[in-house]
Amino acid sequence: MAESPRVLILGAGPTGLGAAWRLHELGHTNWRLLEASEQAGGLAMSVVDPAGFTWDLGGHVVFSHYQYFDDLLDSLLAEWVEHVRESWVWMRDRFIPYPLQHNIWRLPPEDLCKCFDGFLEVHKALAAAGPAGVPKPIHFRDWILKSFGQGLGEVFLYPYNFKVWAYDPARLAVNWMGERVPTADLRRSLHNLIHQRDDVSWGPNARFRFPLHGGTGAIWRALANRLPKQNVHLNARVTRIDSAAKRIHLADGTTHEYDWLITTMPLDDTLRALSDRPDLKAQAGKLVYSSTHVVGIGIDAPAVPSLKTKCWMYFPEPELPFYRVTAFSNYSPNNVPVPGKQSSLMAEIAESPDKPVDQKTVVEETLRGLRAAGLIAPDAPIISKWHRRLEHGYPTPFLERDSIINPVDRELKALGILSRGRFGAWKYEVSNQDHSTMQGVEAADFILSGSLETTYYEPETVNQKDKRPLPARPKVKG
Repeated sequence: MAESPRVLILGAGPTGLGAAWRLHELGHTNWRLLEASEQAGGLAMSVVDPAGFTWDLGGHVVFSHYQYFDDLLDSLLAEWVEHVRESWVWMRDRFIPYPLQHNIWRLPPEDLCKCFDGFLEVHKALAAAGPAGVPKPIHFRDWILKSFGQGLGEVFLYPYNFKVWAYDPARLAVNWMGERVPTADLRRSLHNLIHQRDDVSWGPNARFRFPLHGGTGAIWRALANRLPKQNVHLNARVTRIDSAAKRIHLADGTTHEYDWLITTMPLDDTLRALSDRPDLKAQAGKLVYSSTHVVGIGIDAPAVPSLKTKCWMYFPEPELPFYRVTAFSNYSPNNVPVPGKQSSLMAEIAESPDKPVDQKTVVEETLRGLRAAGLIAPDAPIISKWHRRLEHGYPTPFLERDSIINPVDRELKALGILSRGRFGAWKYEVSNQDHSTMQGVEAADFILSGSLETTYYEPETVNQKDKRPLPARPKVKG
């Protein structure tokens, strides 16, 4: 088993590192991990800017659907900060606890009436449909209408989802949501209205943890450092994949051969790299995604009082450019150079052909928006402005997605290629750090033993509450 098959892994993000670790853990030595950049972590890496502020590439939190993932993280880092999630919606010049659909009692009366009118419309439609039920939604916008009614759609869900996805919700399918979108509960909302009670106990990330030092990227640096150094190659950018010869070509002119290739590159990039399969290459342009601008603002003052215990906030209204802001200095005191005396906010802005973003002005527009929302005091000194554009930000679950990626996966697998990870799989429903890591782990298990890749093929199964163990296998120390 240690000699064959030859396994080549492209990308040292959570998926590639998960695959490499699993192969190493099982005693298989004939593998190589190639990373195009100069450090491991992929979209989960962290950056320290010139002013000393630590930034993640987006608002990452660590929670898990897998005992294996939990045990791995426990072994990698000793020091964590545990958080009870406080997520909020900022709209109508007020903070409202998330999920909004459980806390609409905080809305102005006109919006509140719209939302309840919509809830009643939904219940009337369900009652009128009888045992046959209402027709299945044809897209995400239709699902919002059938699930919540026009009121909540217009007040919050339509504008917010356009801001976060950068596409009209009518372009999105309905098979990706799972635990990510809380449904409506008329009784619950009425009781909260009567008691004027905040209701925040929802979702798989109600509690999460964060590294005490080094940002989210500390996790993946630690895992990369645990791997045999001779098997890991940084600054190794792939230019071409010859699937017939089972050989990849790098920008430096070197080549590597494989029996199995696990690629965590974005699926469209992998398809474009296939030099001998024009039929697959032609599918690359059909995949839909959005880009993400991450803007970090470092402040030489403590956070404003309203942010003291908050984790992140959603912003549905079009006047503000960002869809989410993370109170990043709350995640760990060490995310700022001088703990206790400085603070940091991290904003995310989505970009697509349907929602362009001006890179030249996005930082200053973000700063103005943060001040307008009261998240930064008017006289607070700004000592850091950090900006990173991620070309591949969100793998859009567009309507035609499965009809494209399913046959592509079958063709690639027949060629000995497994495209896995957040953008390798192109499945948003299993693209968190735990999902991505386990896609790599399960890909390694499939190659060595033929076991089912549950995360990739059965997203609904892994997103159930019970944490899924891996089958028992021999392990090596390391």
